[in-house]
Amino acid sequence: MDEQEFRRRADAALEALKRSLYAAEGDSGFEVEENSGALNISFDEPPGKFVISQNSPVRQIWISALSTSFKLDWSEEKNDFVLGKTGEGLKPLVARLINEQIDGGTVALG
Repeated sequence: MDEQEFRRRADAALEALKRSLYAAEGDSGFEVEENSGALNISFDEPPGKFVISQNSPVRQIWISALSTSFKLDWSEEKNDFVLGKTGEGLKPLVARLINEQIDGGTVALG
C-alpha cells in the first residue's frame, strides 16, 4: 500500500473511531480530544491518557495505552487496521483498552 492509500484508509478509520468515541464518552468516564491528527483519550479515575495516531512511514496506526504501545497494520481480509498479536480490529481493541482502564467498564464502540 502506498502512502496516499494508507493515509486515506487511516483517516477514514480514525474518523470513524472518533465518532464512536464521541458518542460513547458521555457518562463513560473519559473525554476525547483531537490534536494535530491524533486522538487523545483522557481519564479522570483512574487517571490516564491514551494517544491514537497514524505512523505513515511504517503504514501503521499506533496506540499508546496502559503503559504499552500497540501497532496495528492494515488487513485486506478484515478491511480494518488490526493488532497482529490478537487479531483485534481498531474499534474492538480501543473499547477493550478503555474498559480495562476504567476497571471493568462496558464501553462498546459501534
